[in-house]
Amino acid sequence: MVSRIKVVNDVGELVSIFHVADTDIKRRLIIDLSTGWVTLPTIEEKYGIEGKRALYYLDKIKMIESQWMTGDNGPEKAYHIYYTNVQINIMGTLEELADIIYAATLDEKMLQDYEQKIQEMLKPNEGVFVGDVSEKLGISQTLLRGIIRRSNILQIKGYKIEAVEFQ
Repeated sequence: MVSRIKVVNDVGELVSIFHVADTDIKRRLIIDLSTGWVTLPTIEEKYGIEGKRALYYLDKIKMIESQWMTGDNGPEKAYHIYYTNVQINIMGTLEELADIIYAATLDEKMLQDYEQKIQEMLKPNEGVFVGDVSEKLGISQTLLRGIIRRSNILQIKGYKIEAVEFQ
């Protein structure tokens, strides 16, 4: 097995790392994905919709790799953990760290409220600028980026927030 290291250099990436295994289902899925290739139907059968959401989150934050495998039902996409280690090397202001910790510990209801407000601002096929959303919500860009990194349905591309397109 090839050893790959995920290097975290940005304080905002901590939110993603903290939420890789923040539920028992995510933790067990990580273990399964680190020991072999697993197909989506197998994940859905074993972990249900929560497992599927966890897989999409891992894909969004680029923690897994995929390949096509031949199964009983023909070709199926299978997934595997890409990284074997994580190295954290960050430096940030206390304000940034406070925003990141807050984003990482938001309860699910508050996260969903932020996601809904942001989705309402999205322009079809365009997204919306991070600065505009930050200003309209009255929160820092660091906090906003932390919320987006935690979200299963939103992502940042460049300076814009867009909806995640699942495959």
